[in-house]
Amino acid sequence: MAVGEAAVMVEPQLKSTTISDGKRATATKPTFSPPDVSFLATEKKSISDEGEGQRPRGRARKLNAYDRIAVGAVAGTHLMAMCAPFCFSWGAFWLAAALYVVTGLFGICFSYHRNLAHQSFKLLPKWLEYLFAYIGAHALQGDPLTWVSNHRFHHQYTDTERDPHSPIEGFWHSHMSWIFDSAMDLQCGKRDNVGDMKSQAFYRWLRRTYVFHPLGLALILYALGGLPYIVWGIGVRVVGVYHATWFVNSAAHIWGSRVWNTDDLSRNNWWVAVLTFGEGWHNNHHAFKYSARQGLEWWQIDMTWYAVRLLQAMGLAYDVKLPSKLQMQKLAMKDQNQ
Repeated sequence: MAVGEAAVMVEPQLKSTTISDGKRATATKPTFSPPDVSFLATEKKSISDEGEGQRPRGRARKLNAYDRIAVGAVAGTHLMAMCAPFCFSWGAFWLAAALYVVTGLFGICFSYHRNLAHQSFKLLPKWLEYLFAYIGAHALQGDPLTWVSNHRFHHQYTDTERDPHSPIEGFWHSHMSWIFDSAMDLQCGKRDNVGDMKSQAFYRWLRRTYVFHPLGLALILYALGGLPYIVWGIGVRVVGVYHATWFVNSAAHIWGSRVWNTDDLSRNNWWVAVLTFGEGWHNNHHAFKYSARQGLEWWQIDMTWYAVRLLQAMGLAYDVKLPSKLQMQKLAMKDQNQ
């Protein structure tokens, strides 16, 4: 099935036909117990051999212009955050905390991830979807088209050499160094997995003008509170959201528990879930990537899901997808110590 230019896969048991995660890799993935990084590195290597022009794993890469911009942005925000103790104010502190929640929860987790990348629910009116996506742009993790494309590639090639941020290439690669490798396009293929979003003028406009919006926010913050508001509202807040999000890619594929028999290294990690408003229940997510709820147990705190439920109760969110009992029974792992 195709939505626009994007080939999409629907979970076999789902009645809805709106899932858009990008097609899965065609190679057969073996089941394994317990999951093991070295096992994936060898047994799944054949997946990475598909396609032409792939950058061989392990080859030293040269930073191109895009990579240098990424390095500069990440380094700049970290240097800014290091200045925080020298320009502290309670107003700046609470500003950073508020923007952490707004851009992290509503921008990245709610909008970029569950609404746009997985279409776990829909929002009405349409401008509400665009508003949350615009908030996500201020997390400085890229425009919605690029972010969603990368994430759909992650689910298409999870924990293989074609995964943009696979832990089989090391913790730091999965955590952040993959961001400085624009040659990733060679190993993932053409960015043809976001056709459903490319067809919308808003996302194309936001991609073209992306760099100006965080700069505009910085000017507003400076006008409101001077340098402390810039350092805390941009530097500290962005670095916090950065690493919290990156821990989902790294820590939640290395440490934690596995409840579902997925063919990857995803794990449920409670402290990552706390930092990321529920995204750390990552084994749950990889088992049921279409689900708007990732904290599937009552005790698994999932702030993003609570936001979805609130908007659903208000009549603003609809077509909210959840796994059925049958789907959960099929993937349940008999030995949850694996």
